[in-house]
Amino acid sequence: MGKVHPSVVILTGAGISAESGLRTFRASDGLWEEHRIEDVATPEGFERDPELVQNFYNERRHQLKTVVPNAAHRALAELEQGWQGDFLLVTQNVDDLHERAGSRSLIHMHGELHKARCQRCHGVFRWEADLGAMTPCPSCGAHGELRPHIVWFGEMPLELDRIGEALERCSLFLAIGTSGNVYPAAGFVRMVPRQARRIELNLEASMVAGAFPEHRTGPASETVPELVRELLG
Repeated sequence: MGKVHPSVVILTGAGISAESGLRTFRASDGLWEEHRIEDVATPEGFERDPELVQNFYNERRHQLKTVVPNAAHRALAELEQGWQGDFLLVTQNVDDLHERAGSRSLIHMHGELHKARCQRCHGVFRWEADLGAMTPCPSCGAHGELRPHIVWFGEMPLELDRIGEALERCSLFLAIGTSGNVYPAAGFVRMVPRQARRIELNLEASMVAGAFPEHRTGPASETVPELVRELLG
């Protein structure tokens, strides 16, 4: 029989993107880029003022063009390329920095800034340009039905079944730059097999740090490349 290679699941959060210059989603004052979360990250906020919400995400897309992947993003792409077993990277981030660094086996559980979704036909489209409150859907032609392909508060994260299956069979779980207070992602560490190796990499202990036997403290751009070098030998 051939050698059985270990499988890895990696969860990344806002901390990894913050090192590229993107502000984290959950600021301590409850604001995201000076806006109340309720106004720009809920279905109710979109229903109330679609133009405000579209403009907010248009600005986030513009901001993405001003930043580049950092050493942590690049190291994870390198790990994927060199890893012999199953590999899955799950990110809570809506930016495209992982893709730009070279990651391919990737799930954006909270959606993507560079995609739009139609509320009428449910089509999902790659979207680089600005979205307006009345932009027509490229598939069904409906006006006023396109929204950012972002999972807002009160909505179900994407691809949870696929993520759950990967977690249940993984032998290595890494959590990088996550606060541990956003569920269901904060509960992922409890879903991996008991014998799996679990490592948290963060600037400080997360809310679920007790579930991780190993910790690497410091900037992701330093701790992640160092760990990847160890893992790839």
